[in-house]
Amino acid sequence: MKRYYSMYGHVAKLADEIKKGVSSVEGAEAKIWQVPETLPEEVLGKMGAPPKLDAPIITPQELADADGILFGFPTRFGMMAAQMKAFFDATGGLWREQSLAGKPAGIFFSTGTQGGGQETTALTTVTQLTHHGMIFVPVGYTFGAKLFDMEKVQGGSPYGAGTFAADGSRWPSEMELEHAFHQGQYFAGIAKKLKGAA
Repeated sequence: MKRYYSMYGHVAKLADEIKKGVSSVEGAEAKIWQVPETLPEEVLGKMGAPPKLDAPIITPQELADADGILFGFPTRFGMMAAQMKAFFDATGGLWREQSLAGKPAGIFFSTGTQGGGQETTALTTVTQLTHHGMIFVPVGYTFGAKLFDMEKVQGGSPYGAGTFAADGSRWPSEMELEHAFHQGQYFAGIAKKLKGAA
C-alpha cells in the first residue's frame, strides 16, 4: 500500500511509478491512497494547486490492513508536509495498540530545491515509524550507478526515491521515475519475504 500527500502532483507521479514497481513482483499488489487535505479550497486556489487526483482518502485505521506501507509527501522546511504530519498525529489509536509494529515502511519525497531537505525529511520521518514499531526499509544504493550520476540534477537518495519540483514546473526525470519503480519493486520483495517469514 502507498499513502501519499501531493499538492502539485509530483509525489503522485512518483507514487504511480512505485505502484508499477510493486506490481512487477509476483503476488504483490499496491493500492494508492491520499491523506486528507487540511488547507481550505480558497487557500489552495491562491497557491495555484491543481485539483486533487481521484485516489481515495485513507483513514488511519486502514493502515493496519496493509502488509507494508510506502509514505510519500513533499517537504516543507526540511520535514514532511503538515498534511502528512496531521495524518500521522491521527494514528494514536494504532500506536496505543501497536497495530503497525513489525510492518515494513518506506518513504519517498519531493523538494523544491537540491538543498530542500530530502535527507532531513527522511530522518525526521523515521521518528514516526519508530514510535509505531515499523521496520524502516530504505532503498539504500540498490538502484546502482545511476544514483551516483553527477551530470544532471536528480532527486532521490538511499532513503528513498525523490524528485526536485523547483517552482512546480519541473517534473520527475526519467531517472527519478526509474528510481521510484525500483523502490517499489525492492520494497515489495522485502515485504513479501517478511510476510513469508511470519
